[in-house]
Amino acid sequence: MKIKFFTVLLGLFTSLNMNAQELKSFTLEDLNFGGKNYRNFVPQNRNCVWWGDQLVRVESDACYLVNNQNGKETQLFTVSQVNQWAGPTKDIKVRSLRGASFPYADKSLVVVNTGERIYTIDFKSGSLKKCNEFVDGEYMLEMNTKSDAIAYLKDNNLYVSRGDQKWQLSTDGSREIVYGQSVHRDEFGIRKGTFFSNSGEKLAFYRMDQSMVTDYPLVNIPEVSFQPENGKSRIATLAPEKYPMAGETSHKVTVGVFDINTGKTVYLKAGDPTDRYFTNIAWSPDDKTVYMFELNRNQNDCRLISYDASTGEKTGELYRETDAKYVEPLHPIVFLPWDNSSFLMQSRKDGYNHLYLCSIGKSGSRMAGNTVSLDVKQITKGNWEVLDFLGFNAKRKGIIISSNEISPIQCNIFFVDLKTGKRTRMDEGSKGWHSASLSKSGQYIYDNYSEPNVPRNIAIVNVANGKCFSYFKAEDPWKGYKIPEYSCGTVKAADGTTDLYWRMVKPVDFDPNKKYPTVVYVYGGPHAHNVDARWHYSSRSWETYMAQKGYVLFILDNRGSEHRGKEFEQVTFRQLGQEEMKDQLKGVEYLKSLPYVDADRIGVHGWSYGGFMTISLMTNYPDVFKVGVAGGPVIDWKWYEVMYGERYMDTPQQNPEGYAKTSLLNTAKNLKGKLQIIQGYNDPTCVPQHCLTFLKACIGAGTQPDFFLYPGEPHNMRGHQSVHLHERITQYFEDYLK
Repeated sequence: MKIKFFTVLLGLFTSLNMNAQELKSFTLEDLNFGGKNYRNFVPQNRNCVWWGDQLVRVESDACYLVNNQNGKETQLFTVSQVNQWAGPTKDIKVRSLRGASFPYADKSLVVVNTGERIYTIDFKSGSLKKCNEFVDGEYMLEMNTKSDAIAYLKDNNLYVSRGDQKWQLSTDGSREIVYGQSVHRDEFGIRKGTFFSNSGEKLAFYRMDQSMVTDYPLVNIPEVSFQPENGKSRIATLAPEKYPMAGETSHKVTVGVFDINTGKTVYLKAGDPTDRYFTNIAWSPDDKTVYMFELNRNQNDCRLISYDASTGEKTGELYRETDAKYVEPLHPIVFLPWDNSSFLMQSRKDGYNHLYLCSIGKSGSRMAGNTVSLDVKQITKGNWEVLDFLGFNAKRKGIIISSNEISPIQCNIFFVDLKTGKRTRMDEGSKGWHSASLSKSGQYIYDNYSEPNVPRNIAIVNVANGKCFSYFKAEDPWKGYKIPEYSCGTVKAADGTTDLYWRMVKPVDFDPNKKYPTVVYVYGGPHAHNVDARWHYSSRSWETYMAQKGYVLFILDNRGSEHRGKEFEQVTFRQLGQEEMKDQLKGVEYLKSLPYVDADRIGVHGWSYGGFMTISLMTNYPDVFKVGVAGGPVIDWKWYEVMYGERYMDTPQQNPEGYAKTSLLNTAKNLKGKLQIIQGYNDPTCVPQHCLTFLKACIGAGTQPDFFLYPGEPHNMRGHQSVHLHERITQYFEDYLK
């Protein structure tokens, strides 16, 4: 019996050992988003859109109607059928249905945009209702399904078409005079430049004059495969970028309003647009009024202004918010569907981003200075932030939001009663990060979420009773591979009181008795965070790759990052990088307290703001960090763009001490460890002047950083070049930190 028992144990140990040996290791082709196998290692998803209150799963080959109660799917149509219905010829017009939409809640119509054509098809009758075709040089900006109007660009000029009618809204469009596109370098929540009214009969649009803005001289170089005998020039060509640096002359923006019924355009009479920002354009329910937030260049005085859409005249100032540091409007107002005189507004005036219910004086009375009477009632409140407004449920007179009320690293979904302010949680799961979309009436929520140990779950939630139906659970796509340990915790910030969240990835086959090299991955800037309760605590795949190679990875969200309130973010005001470094050093203190971290082999890596932080840490704390890799870094904030740079630093003229204190040119002489700087040669965000001037400062100081360029690439490497980039980053740590 003893011999038999020993044999069983031996067999068990042999089996376990074989199973361990059978586990595979990842390559960058598996893990990196530019890799050839990347899609096989991302948790499976269900690509769904709403058709009114009905959910439709949209795949490349077919669309399926999903039963909201039990998840049963019924095929609506296939891509082959769409191609048959799209026209009499047999050529393939639509290759994928992934971008299909169902914008008409009461009609069996699907809209498929191929780029060259927009097909509107009745899938019940199997017939083509409309086809909008775009010829070479035409670029669609926005389509309105209520009026069937389309806004598009041609030769830099703005056009609107509806059926056989076409209107040209501008004639002077150029590289310097820009119409219908995002302005203010995508700050203040701006993502587009055209805004149809509710009926679709009017269009508000941006006009940006950037003729006075200095060109930054980016350069396009010929392709590697270029042959001189083909007659093309061998000389690199200029590809200048209009780049307003902090303290320099910026562009001027105005807002036009086009009326389809009159065929006329008026411009809002907002006064001189010099040193002002216009953002978050919204329409009144009756299409008679345009609202927008207007912000001074100092970004400390924000006002909500209304304009007559027919005349362009200013009709009132509804709201004003000031701050000693800065105000940052990010969201347009949204009118209640059951009350045309009330709207929701988001503001951080009490220190956290919350929702306010605003009611316009019903008598139409005006106060001094032509200011509209406005009653403001706070709807949400607490030391947490509203992360997103998802929509209305008119039947229950409430709204659906996402927030981090439960935890700073979670995102949860709530129904909010607008009368009482009572919040009811609407998602399933114990913790996690929930990304949701709302059906047309607000009756159902499509909740796509993950948790630290859950790759992806999708639930359909009935808002009326809060019941969640589990629609889809993804398998672990990393099953059968060597997986490191992912953990999360907190340390105190340099202020001694604030909790900062960190993520750690331990080496594969971790041995607590060993000493491991450690890489601190850092971003650290506003409008971003690295640690949350998603799968693997939001770990980047490169961290897993490095853990396979025997590294500890450590990531800390310092003060200055997002979603923790105004005080948490604004501690960096006029001194970017300084408090952030102090917090990162608190993380390093924690690392050094761990017996398995080799304090003599600590590296740091980051991109963009993280590149700035990487070089800041390498040169301000040269005895702490042995190796660093900085990508697309800011070196001196006076060379960064106006909107972002001046919000956090003021201008170089206003804050010379702060600019001098944060400039890395002054610390180039301190570099001791190995530092590699990587730059996209055509980076329009952190222009190459940053890196090149830092190199010059290092030459003057006698320090020796390494430098690598990606020709033709912007701020981030695209496609398969990202694999090459991460191979390079990895190898640098292998060469000098291992």
